[in-house]
Amino acid sequence: MPMSTNPRYAVTGASGQLGRLVIADLVRRVGAEAVAAIVRDPARSAKLFPEGVTIREGDYERPETLDAAFAGVERLLLISSNAVGSRTGQHRNVVEAAKRAGVERIAYTSLLHADRSTLGLAEEHRDTEAALAASGLAVTLLRNGWYTENYAASIPPALEHGALMGSADGGRIASAARADYAEAAAAALVDDTEPRRVYELAGDEAYTLTEFAAEISRQSGKAVAYADMPEAEYRAALKSAGLPEGVAAMLADSDAGAAKGDLFDDRHELSRLIGRPTTPFAATIEAALKG
Repeated sequence: MPMSTNPRYAVTGASGQLGRLVIADLVRRVGAEAVAAIVRDPARSAKLFPEGVTIREGDYERPETLDAAFAGVERLLLISSNAVGSRTGQHRNVVEAAKRAGVERIAYTSLLHADRSTLGLAEEHRDTEAALAASGLAVTLLRNGWYTENYAASIPPALEHGALMGSADGGRIASAARADYAEAAAAALVDDTEPRRVYELAGDEAYTLTEFAAEISRQSGKAVAYADMPEAEYRAALKSAGLPEGVAAMLADSDAGAAKGDLFDDRHELSRLIGRPTTPFAATIEAALKG
């Protein structure tokens, strides 16, 4: 495919679910020739992006690949790594390489209310935000709330067992669709006004998991109730269902955080940034049931 020598915008972790959506939205906004997709394995990723997008190798764990990946890039989106426990060092590698390459602005997909969140996931995000603050670069923090798809993934077992399990109690969750957050990232990256320091991004509507289960019931025609349990019991149930210990612990911890309000925000900054209402959780449930 055609290769641009100096794309203005670049996205790390571009082959992931969020990254592919961001790339597609950037292409719609600025054209493929202005966009670079930074991936670990270019050969495997060649068919993931629109024609004309530059594909460059860039591995968070291999800083020597990042200098070439960022060459000529003016604005960079750092999508947080999925290697929980190793992200602080990986992200620091990206920040330092961006400085060496002369990147002018960097946006980072952080966590909703990262500065005060009780979620275990928040610590590495706080570490990365600190590294960005010390970098001297122009920085935009995209503090993303929960993806509705995270809960929609539990629909099949919920239908099978007639119960949606969790430990969020009556905590309200202001989630949005992954595509909403991707559109926000693209919008923030191309914004030519003074870059904003922090966006707290969350869905326009909030729900409890009891309400989420009721919507599954309404759309599927099958009775599904929300079964709330203590965090330790929920973690054990996830492990018994076959999830790795780390994933089970992360999901249970996140639900416990939801019970404390960590996944709630009512400022509507996400919908203002993308210029439309966020995707209703009922629409994500509908797509999951059809898919």
